[in-house]
Formats: sequence, C-alpha cells, structure tokens
Amino acid sequence: MSFPIRRGAGVSPFWSSVPRLASGLTAMAAAVLLASCSSVSLESSPPATPLPAHPAPTPAPPGTLERSHARWVPASFADLPGWGQDRTLELWPALRLGCQTPPAAWARLCAQARQVTPASDAEARAWLEQNLKVYRVESPEGDPAGLVTGYFEPLVAASRKPTATRRVPLYTAPPDLGQRKPYWTRQQLDTLPAAQAALKGREIAWVEDPLDALILQIQGSGRLQITEPDGRQRLVRLAFAGHNDQPYKSVGRWLIDQGELKPGEASWPGIKDWVRRNPKRLQELLWQNPRYVFFREEPLPDPSLGPKGAQAVPLTPGRSVAVDPAAVPYGTPLWLDTTEPLSDRPLQRLVMAQDTGSAIVGAVRVDYFWGWGDDAEAQAGRMKQALRLWVLWPRS
Repeated sequence: MSFPIRRGAGVSPFWSSVPRLASGLTAMAAAVLLASCSSVSLESSPPATPLPAHPAPTPAPPGTLERSHARWVPASFADLPGWGQDRTLELWPALRLGCQTPPAAWARLCAQARQVTPASDAEARAWLEQNLKVYRVESPEGDPAGLVTGYFEPLVAASRKPTATRRVPLYTAPPDLGQRKPYWTRQQLDTLPAAQAALKGREIAWVEDPLDALILQIQGSGRLQITEPDGRQRLVRLAFAGHNDQPYKSVGRWLIDQGELKPGEASWPGIKDWVRRNPKRLQELLWQNPRYVFFREEPLPDPSLGPKGAQAVPLTPGRSVAVDPAAVPYGTPLWLDTTEPLSDRPLQRLVMAQDTGSAIVGAVRVDYFWGWGDDAEAQAGRMKQALRLWVLWPRS
C-alpha cells in the first residue's frame, strides 16, 4: 500500500484511487477475498493514472532480462549511488524472512544466507557482492525513471467497551456478509436499522476518531493499543476479514473534485486538517467511500515485525517494499535511489520486495513500508518521490 495502496500492510497516500487491502497486502488479500479477499496501502499511493504514451522502445543492451512489465539491464555495484554508506547489516533479518518463500532462482542462495551471519556492514556487502549481480530496472520501453510512495501500519488507541470519548466501533464480519452481495454501503450501515442490527454484538473495540477507523479500513490492518475493562493495556493486531463488496472511493479525490483541497494538499495530514476545519462535514466525507472493511483480532507476539505482506512474510520497517510482481519477483533485494519526503535527504538503501498493492503497477514503482507510529504516518502520508531502482539477482 501509497500514502500508496496494499500493502501490504500499512497505509498509503490519499491521492490513490484504490485502497491497499488486507493489511496493505493487496495480493494476499485478494486471494482471501476470492476464497470468502492490501493500502496501507492508507490511500497509500498516488492515483493510478494511465501511463503516458512512450516513444518507440530503445534497443535492449546485451544481457538484458525481459519481464512482462519491466526489463532488467546489466549494471554493477559501482553504479549504485551510496552503496558503501548503507547500513547493510540491517537488511539481513528481512532477507532471511524473504528466504522463507524465495523465488526459485534464490533457493540455493537462500540456503546459504540462512547459515551466514555477517558481523558488520562491510561483511554483509562483501557477501552480496560475491553472490549477486546488479541490474538496472527500466520500463519495457527503456525508461529508468519511476515513483516511490510510502505506507504504514496504523497504531490506534482503543477500548474494549465504548467510553465517553471512544464511540466509533470496529467490527468483525457479520454472519450474513456472504449472503448479500453487495452488502450494505457505509452510509446504510450507519443509518439503516436493519443494517445496524446485523452488526450488533460484532464490535471488536471502540476508537475515538472516525478518521482513525477509516484509515484502518483503507489499510486493511493495523495495531490497537486496547484498554481492557479491568484497565490493563494490550497491544493487538487487526487483520483484514472481508469487506462489503462496494466500490472503493477515495475521500482525498472527492475533496479535490469539490475544490476543497488542491492535489498537493490531499495527503492524510491535509485531509485531517480539512476535517478539523469542517467538523460538520465529517459524515458527508466518510460516506463518499461506500466500501466498509471488517476485521479479526490477532495476537502480536513480536511488536518489532509488521503485518504479513503478499510474500506471506512479516514486513520490516524501512527494509520492506511493495512492488509490481510482474516487474520484480517477491523475495528480491532492491537498491533504492530516492529522497525522504519531509527532508529531501537522500534515501539510498537495500530493501526487500515483499508486498504489493493495487496502485503499485509498473517497472520502477515502489511502495516503501515505514512501520507504525506518528513518524511513520507522517513520512508515509507525504511520500511521493522520484525513484531509480536496481535489482540484485543470484549469479548463475
């Protein structure tokens, strides 16, 4: 999810035209939907606009590998901007997680990686240089320019019972969800007695801000810091459990169309600010998105790991990204050359392709998982940066 949408596992940007389903892990969620379904990505990604017309493709250099949505052009480690400055050792946990379900070409090398424990960034880089080769990712027409957005896993305070300030419920799927298609819209669930009766007793928890509930639904997953009736605090994960089969509509897009916000203002922070200035129009805003997402509660045994992405492994903050799997297979290490959204400082680092999102389409297109918490939300909500991209692939 970008914020872009997804992921896999988090929230993506609000200029996105579709949400990141099932914990931001759209591909995985889609499979669940078909059986019963990604975001964050938040409306985690920029709008999925049609790709511009391209000139005639440039001839592919010798050794180029062709994929359906991309081509990989031979390059070298010397071509990677900032290669020697990355804290490469930080990639190793994400790399090992990716090796749980590796691409076929990675099977042998993953067996080795599981036995290797580099002691320093230099050792980690040396192992990668010895075992991998570098390709620059381009569009099928030869364009190396692309886009990176960001997504995150929402972290929301909640109560097990409604309180004076926490009156917004989060629901598990109602028993008749599969019997009515499409199911009630968001507005009908809020206003029709029959629709409300179907949800009675299905409350998982209650939150204070309707926008927090919306962002959880856009991302498809999140974390709740729950206050139990006895006062104990628990950290749990909300996982995607289905939706009402209604179309997704971006509230950010609606605000732009209404002339309420300019395109550059329709980030998650910008939408929150608009609601603060227009509190009486909050319900109108929410009802513009008829899709409604239901959850299930899951334990959170390791708070350092994110939700599972489309590769079916937990996402690692700052080291996992969502990609178009027709351009880059899940489980592939990537080198990013971009900038941070709030500072424009270089963001040049190794990451793992471990998720996807419905707005993440094309060769040089990445949704960067920032993690959870206020800083992750701020970074993801504003990330829409130029990108160059390389893949690291096993030597034959």
